[in-house]
Amino acid sequence: MFIDVAKITVRAGNGGDGAVAFRREKYVAAGGPEGGDGGRGGNVAFQADDNLSTLADFRYKRKYAAANGENGGSRRCFGKSGEDLIIRVPRGTLVKDAQTGRLLADISQDEPQVIAHGGRGGWGNSHFATPTRQAPRFAKPGMPGESLELQLELKLLADVGLIGFPNVGKSTLVSVVSEAKPVIANYHFTTLSPVLGVVRMGEGSSFVMADIPGLIEGAGEGAGLGHQFLRHVERCRLLVHIVDVSGSEGRDPKEDFEIINRELQKFNPDLAQRPMLVAGNKCDLTDDEHIAEFRRYVEEKGYAFFPIMAAIRYDVDPLLQKIQEMLSKLPPILRYEPEALPQTPAEDFGRREVRITQQDGIFVVEGDWLAQVVRSINFDDYESLQYLQRVLLNAGVIDALYDAGAKQGDTVSIYDIEFDFVD
Repeated sequence: MFIDVAKITVRAGNGGDGAVAFRREKYVAAGGPEGGDGGRGGNVAFQADDNLSTLADFRYKRKYAAANGENGGSRRCFGKSGEDLIIRVPRGTLVKDAQTGRLLADISQDEPQVIAHGGRGGWGNSHFATPTRQAPRFAKPGMPGESLELQLELKLLADVGLIGFPNVGKSTLVSVVSEAKPVIANYHFTTLSPVLGVVRMGEGSSFVMADIPGLIEGAGEGAGLGHQFLRHVERCRLLVHIVDVSGSEGRDPKEDFEIINRELQKFNPDLAQRPMLVAGNKCDLTDDEHIAEFRRYVEEKGYAFFPIMAAIRYDVDPLLQKIQEMLSKLPPILRYEPEALPQTPAEDFGRREVRITQQDGIFVVEGDWLAQVVRSINFDDYESLQYLQRVLLNAGVIDALYDAGAKQGDTVSIYDIEFDFVD
């Protein structure tokens, strides 16, 4: 089954905690702190795999997690970094933030692209030694890894996209000009998924052609299979519009041509401006007069017209040569640039977001980052408490308490740690 959309959750590894340790060696007095740092958590990265063609694997496994970093040890031993997790996807997959829709990466290159970064390892107590604080009894915990809900969307990488109504000969054309073997039969919606074929035009020259199925009137709004597969046309450098010029199914070729163009315009206005060639198929089922009339109609609109009989490969070569000529002048396949995060105002740098609420007269302070800081504090150690006080001042927590109405003697709770507020 062809699956081109999937939603998954990824979590990078947490950083390992820093160690609290002191040198204990015979005949060495006051050895000092020697706690090592925790290891970095593993990243979650995506890599293109040309052996994959759909996102079907993500229907059965939706949660992915990288390894955590190991904790630091004594004798300044650093913890081992967590192993990165590489998730393989078809080339051309877009990775988006499921909550905001922001594009994080276009997996079209060979190199892995990191999507979720592992947490940094915490510092051991050896980092906190100073001339006045020679025996720090606290260390920093590891930072949590990034956790994201992702939307994966596959947009095939093809130079040429074949568009048109069902049963006009798109699959037949792909089958006679490439090694692709799509299902071909005399009924609508024979092709239920896009088919890629490599068209070889001689030594060192080739291009990729895609048969885009399911376009009918209303495809831009989701009728038929069009809304599901129109996204695969967006990367194509050139479109080839195949029309049943004979009207063998009782439709007017001119009307067919206009309907499909309107659906492209509705789905994405840029597609209406994409370079296009028109191929009139099934010429053996009509006369020269009808073909000439349709040629005049198409050429008046500024498109080159090629009458063909795809089933027997009649006059297909001139069409392929024109495609090759136009591709040599067109820019490369579209690749999407990741969307940047909104800029943070300069005055907000160094400040951390906290949530302050009042419960039964107690000011409750919460913040994801603050939970990690509190976990690192040794409340039996005066110097560790001084460290916490400096963090609260520098991060703006004290100012936020003032703004919330806290006064001298009020009780403040930070993750079940209560103390009296002091001006």
